[in-house]
Amino acid sequence: MERPIDPAKALPLVNLNDLLNPGYFEVEIGWCVMPDGSGYVSNLNTMPGVTADMLKWWFAWHSLEPLRYKIWYPKSHYHVSLSDEDRAKVLDPNRSIEEKLYGITHHVVENIGGGAENIYISFMSPENCGFDMSRFHAPNVAALFAANGVSQLIDPPPGVPNFKGPAFMCHFIREIPGGVEMRTRFWMGKKVINKQATHLLPKGISLPPFVPQGLAFHNVHEFANLASFLPRLYEEQQGKIE
Repeated sequence: MERPIDPAKALPLVNLNDLLNPGYFEVEIGWCVMPDGSGYVSNLNTMPGVTADMLKWWFAWHSLEPLRYKIWYPKSHYHVSLSDEDRAKVLDPNRSIEEKLYGITHHVVENIGGGAENIYISFMSPENCGFDMSRFHAPNVAALFAANGVSQLIDPPPGVPNFKGPAFMCHFIREIPGGVEMRTRFWMGKKVINKQATHLLPKGISLPPFVPQGLAFHNVHEFANLASFLPRLYEEQQGKIE
């Protein structure tokens, strides 16, 4: 991933539903800056011994304590927090596991390569992402962790504009023999609003290549690390969210 992929081989956000097609795209791993200035990141992480239920549990469970977020990727994950309202929802035993994520916003502090950032990750249901719900089922997909996000450097270098960067994140889970695979996509500079792909970078602004490249490397490392301990942790915690 030292060099960018051809932007023509990236998946446009407007074609999000193509993730529901069987098989793989020509390029599943890579990053680039798109012609409109936005950033694109694509990864394929194989997770042996991991199930979709484990990942659903993890995304709810880890948000409750900063240490849980830190063990995910100790080098670059610093802090996570929830509003009091969202925390109560995650802890509510009457809510489904999906309801402990969809509509919840995680405030994280992490470093994806350019310094510590405040990032607000607002998780969304597949329907609100614009997925075709008539096709949103096994074997096409086993789980989805998708969100609109906004990030901002905490201590930007002198002279560097410190704007709030929008992004749409999609971790698309499929079952494979012996585990799951996570097909990740980030569209940096875009969000999904009212189920529609929306470009939000100011006119004439283009992300520097190190931004999507840094996120691509970060994503590979964080999910490889998570896969290494999640089955054992899930068993130890008995799938409880508390």
